[in-house]
Amino acid sequence: MSETQPELPNRQTPFSDAFKTFIAEGWAPYPTELPARLPASEAAVARRERVSAMFPGQRLVIPAGGLKVRSNDTDFRFRPHSAFAHLTGLGTDREPDAVLVLEPTDDGHDATLYFTPRAPRDSAEFYSDARYGEMWVGRRPSLEEMAELCGIRCLPVAELAEHLAKNAEETLIRLVREADPALAAQLDQIREATEEETVKSQDAELAEALSELRLIKDDFEVDQMRRACAETAEAFEAVVRDLPEAVRRGRGERWVEGIFGLHARYVGNAVGYDTIAASGDHACTLHWIRNDGDLTEGDLLLLDAGIELDTLYTADVTRTLPVNGRFTDDQRRVYEAVLEAQQAGIDAAKPGAKFTDVHRAAIAVLARKLEEWGLLPVSAEESLSDDGGQHRRWMVHGTSHHLGIDVHDCAQARREKYREGTLEQGMIITVEPGLYFKSDDELVPESLRGIGVRIEDDIVITADGAENLSAALPRSSAEVEAWMATLLPRD
Repeated sequence: MSETQPELPNRQTPFSDAFKTFIAEGWAPYPTELPARLPASEAAVARRERVSAMFPGQRLVIPAGGLKVRSNDTDFRFRPHSAFAHLTGLGTDREPDAVLVLEPTDDGHDATLYFTPRAPRDSAEFYSDARYGEMWVGRRPSLEEMAELCGIRCLPVAELAEHLAKNAEETLIRLVREADPALAAQLDQIREATEEETVKSQDAELAEALSELRLIKDDFEVDQMRRACAETAEAFEAVVRDLPEAVRRGRGERWVEGIFGLHARYVGNAVGYDTIAASGDHACTLHWIRNDGDLTEGDLLLLDAGIELDTLYTADVTRTLPVNGRFTDDQRRVYEAVLEAQQAGIDAAKPGAKFTDVHRAAIAVLARKLEEWGLLPVSAEESLSDDGGQHRRWMVHGTSHHLGIDVHDCAQARREKYREGTLEQGMIITVEPGLYFKSDDELVPESLRGIGVRIEDDIVITADGAENLSAALPRSSAEVEAWMATLLPRD
């Protein structure tokens, strides 16, 4: 055999020499035909070139990250670090422990992908390694196959340490350190001549730059986001069709989550974030992901969910739906106020506008509504001032965030590029105002208590305004009722 027997978990039976001989025999050869290039990898070439221009003469290390333990010897599903996925085009399940290295040259950088290729069938890994072995988790690609998939030269990850140590004293090395803490510790030893704070500052600058690189989406990314939104709309329809079953069964929030998750796993990688399926007063908890409540006739269901494609681009859409297909007068009043605020936010989203203009436009509407309803203790104008903020009792969150390969994309971008930045063509953001009147809020009329409404759409900034990527889902209360009437069983 090519290697010694690895240490086995306590519950696993040792492998005999006879087994080890027999398991290596009688296998058909691996296919010689190479896989097709991943479409996402084609778009990644230009992104690597942009990164190269930012850091000339510097070695850049971008890990995919490793598997993370869920419990005992069971791992979470693997998802690569977003910067790694963005620069390689590798998405679903690819590739644990891989590392992209951009090595400086006289005219830019050469890219090399270090990863663990499949082991030969006579190795212990093949049959006994529950984390990486082919018999446990499926066939891993060869070096040649991975190179063809992503269009990057590939080498075994076992050679990475030697490469990173080469010319380390003369080369400035930057690492996306949060992606792989073990690799960060290893590389810090190689960079021991550099002060720790300097190393961390240099690494933070790389993470920041890679996050800002995603602020403006290329054509491939916009197409992926458009598809993610379209698939998400189909899943919302499936949820509505099954609302009577969710009501009948009890614990209907879980049923809704499950229906949406089924579609997400079928057409993509998974949900882009934990689904919020919040019925009744649960809708007033902003990140309600427990999803263990009943769906009740006459209540609203706030469904905040998005499908993440295999390329890892995710939608992020919210609709607030009457469980029985019809809004009450009070529910409609709150809903239409939120819709008016959302439309004001969408109208404010255009090239040259400030990112914060979207939020200001939306909350100006909500503050005015709250004043008209007699809920604010001050005028809307005073509440909107720096010394006010009373309206935030009923909408404490922001109206927008960037969206893409992460649901909260570009989160490490500098404040002046993100929150204080200017909207540009190709940026994709959410617009998601809401009003949340908790059931125990005694400053709210009893008829409004327990009503939570959020409406969220994903928009791409265009040359002269914005395109609503999730417009396939209806928005006005009348449109929602008409849409639901076509999907719910007739009485």
